[in-house]
Amino acid sequence: MMKKALVSALAAACVATASLAVARDLKLADFQPPTHFIVDQVYKPFAETISEKTNGEVTVSIYMGGELGPGPAEQYNRAVDGVADIAFGLPGYTASTFPKTLLAELPGVISVETGTERMLANIDMLDDEYRRVVLLGIWNNAPGILFMADKPVRTMEDLRGLKIRVPSRNSGLVVEAWGATPVSMPAPEIYNAMQTGVVDGAMIDATTLTAFRLGEVTNYITMGMETAISDFFLVMNRDSFNDLSEEHQAIVREAGREAAIRANAAWLALADKTLADFAAADGKELIVLSDEEAQKFNAASAPIVEQVIEQVEASGVQARAYVEALRGE
Repeated sequence: MMKKALVSALAAACVATASLAVARDLKLADFQPPTHFIVDQVYKPFAETISEKTNGEVTVSIYMGGELGPGPAEQYNRAVDGVADIAFGLPGYTASTFPKTLLAELPGVISVETGTERMLANIDMLDDEYRRVVLLGIWNNAPGILFMADKPVRTMEDLRGLKIRVPSRNSGLVVEAWGATPVSMPAPEIYNAMQTGVVDGAMIDATTLTAFRLGEVTNYITMGMETAISDFFLVMNRDSFNDLSEEHQAIVREAGREAAIRANAAWLALADKTLADFAAADGKELIVLSDEEAQKFNAASAPIVEQVIEQVEASGVQARAYVEALRGE
C-alpha cells in the first residue's frame, strides 16, 4: 500500500513538473513610452487572447520604454538574441536587413486603407528576410507627412536645403528628391532635434503629435502629396517560438495577425483625430497642398520608386514580384 502511494505521489509530482515546464511567460519589448496607445489597444488584447486560448499556459508581459534595453534600432536584435521573446520595431531602422519589406513604404505601393491586409495576405513572401525570427505581424501606419517647426512648406521649393528627419533610407530618397536633406533618426529623438534646430522638420505619421508630444514643437504640417508609409512588425525569437507546442504556436501566430489588424486601425483612427485637433489649435496650421502642387511632389518622387525596385531586384531579391503582389497586380 505504501509503495503504491509512493508511486502515485511520484506520478503526481511528474505531472506537476511537466505542467510547470509547459507554462511560459513571453517578454514583449517596445521602445515607445508606456503611455503609448499601443499598450491598451494592441498589446493588452494580444496578451489576453494568448492567455485565454492557452488556458493560462502561455502569458505575455509587456516591457515599454526600452525597459529591456535602450535603442529603437536594436529591437530586431533583441528578438534574435532572446533578450526579448517578442519585439516591436520598424524595419526602416535596420534597412539593410529588410530591403523587400521596405518596398511597401514607397509612395504608391500600398494604400493606407488596404496596406496591412495586402502585407498579411503575402506574408509568406517575406520568409527569407525573417528567417532568424518568426514574423508574427506586420502593418502600416498613417502616411508620413511633413512636420515643420518654424518654416511652413507650401510648395516644393520651400523644402530646398532644409533638414528633414526620415525613418528609413527609402523615405530619405523621397525627401531628397523633393529638394531637402534627409536626416535618419528614431522617433524618440525627434522632439529634441526639432526643438533645438538640429532638423527643420520631420517626415512622420500624425499619431506622434500626441504619442511623442511632437505637437509641442510643430507649428506647421504639410500633407496632400503621395508619401512614404512606414511599416511596423512584431517578431518573435525562434527558439522561444519552437519551445511552444504546435497548438500554442498557432494561437500565438493568429494573435499576432489580429494584433497587426488592430494596430493598423488604431494608428489610422488616432492619426485622423490628432490632425483635426492640430488644425483646430491656436497658432498651428495644417497645409493641404493643391492638386497642382501635390503633383510636383509626386512627379519628383515617382522615379525613386522604380529606382529602388530595380536596385533591390538586382541584389537577388524578388522585389518586383512582391510589389506586384502588394498592388494586387
